[in-house]
Amino acid sequence: MAAASGTSPTIVEYFEGEDFYRCGYCKNETGSRSNGMWAHSMTVQDYQDLIDRGWRRSGKYVYKPVMNQTCCPQYTIRCRPLHFQPSKSHKKVLKKMFKYLSKGEFSKGNNEEEPMDSQMDDAGMHDFALKSKLDIKSDQRPLSEDCHEIKESKVKEKEDLEPKETKMLNKSHAKQEKLGSGEPSGSVKVVPSTPKPGKGADLSKPPCRKAKDIRKERKRQKLILKSQTDQVQHEEKPKLNQPKSIEDFIFDTLPDKSAHQLEVRLVPVSFEDPEFKSSFRQSLSLYAKYQMAIHKDTAAECGEAEFTRFLCSSPLEAENPPNGPDCGYGSFHQQYWLDGKIIAVGVIDVLPYCVSSVYLYYDPDYAFLSLGVYSALREIAFTRELHEKTSQLSYYYMGFYIHSCPKMRYKGQYRPSDLLCPETYVWVPIEQCLPALENSKYCRFNQDTKAVDEERIKELDRLRVLYKRTIMPYNIYKKRQKGPSDEAIVQQYADLVGQTCSERMLLFRS
Repeated sequence: MAAASGTSPTIVEYFEGEDFYRCGYCKNETGSRSNGMWAHSMTVQDYQDLIDRGWRRSGKYVYKPVMNQTCCPQYTIRCRPLHFQPSKSHKKVLKKMFKYLSKGEFSKGNNEEEPMDSQMDDAGMHDFALKSKLDIKSDQRPLSEDCHEIKESKVKEKEDLEPKETKMLNKSHAKQEKLGSGEPSGSVKVVPSTPKPGKGADLSKPPCRKAKDIRKERKRQKLILKSQTDQVQHEEKPKLNQPKSIEDFIFDTLPDKSAHQLEVRLVPVSFEDPEFKSSFRQSLSLYAKYQMAIHKDTAAECGEAEFTRFLCSSPLEAENPPNGPDCGYGSFHQQYWLDGKIIAVGVIDVLPYCVSSVYLYYDPDYAFLSLGVYSALREIAFTRELHEKTSQLSYYYMGFYIHSCPKMRYKGQYRPSDLLCPETYVWVPIEQCLPALENSKYCRFNQDTKAVDEERIKELDRLRVLYKRTIMPYNIYKKRQKGPSDEAIVQQYADLVGQTCSERMLLFRS
């Protein structure tokens, strides 16, 4: 996908070397290791290509774990929503939400804070004085239409379907009744004329038939009736046995007098957007409440500046190409409004090939609704919705999968899903990866020993540099550069972002 006309190019500052941090998973004081860069601006296509090489963003800071050195390797994971079927535990969460909305009933006991609850990722804490909290959370979903509108569209589909099915069944029953009366299927009924008095047989009465012929005819009619009945049952059986889709659960029709109303709004992350601006204070208050209750932050650690920097600042340039999704590409807050107040916000990026989860924060008072899981399922359904118009957008990226930390394995429950090979950057079904991960924290998933990174740097001179407000290829920059050579740093950056991105993005050099 080419960058939209007028879109700013990607401009990044790469930070030399590798950063060491305290690991949030195994608690190793210096075990977490990553490379990072600051993105002043970034196109959605460049970010898509970067996350397909193991990068992730936290605000405008973009980082990539050093997989073969970090204490807890973090593998990029994506779900394939087009083939997704909710598991028994997923259905339980969806039914729980429906029961609460329709009847107001809920049980606070036995509440397992399941998969896709937000977690913090220490891997990317760079930005000098900036304390960025990284994602690893339950993923989010954008909806260009609110929950009621979608619900209405789904209900309409159901209503349009039901009369059709009823008509087919009625037709079938009528056919069976007709056959049961002894009248051959498809026969044309001929009304006999009144016979002339005194001539011929009484045509108003059926002709005389032998008992043997009558028995044969009845047998034939029974066979036809059985055949028709079997056909109807065969046509209806797949519908009856077909498992309910995720949309069937999410958009199930609520009763007229439901106890609660849930509305899901997709809001672009921009202070120029009136909806985002008007809900900012309420969203900030919810974020602070969540961080202090769930992650034990102090009030100073989750103030307006931190919230804005972490979840409202995005390097992604909004794009609205005619062949893209209705909501456009870029960063969004998906707000869950319950009875007029926000109870959860999912932060997501809509990219050319996927919906990428960034973070989720919610009101701890509603933890009994398992909002982490519920939001992930809504995002999966949203990805499927976007795919209907934009066919190449067909994946749901869930951040990182960390097998070495048992509490972080939950993302593997959203099947089918794939993990990214850290050496060749190809996607491998998670079922094929798990046996290897049981034996080693770091694994190359690609079984082809001859396979290499297809995006490995072949021509460093073609890398693009922004130097003294001028865009130039690296070979020109080398001639103009003053001071010691920085080729080793530039080479490291190029190896990490790959040939295509190195030629498209601008590496800022001072």
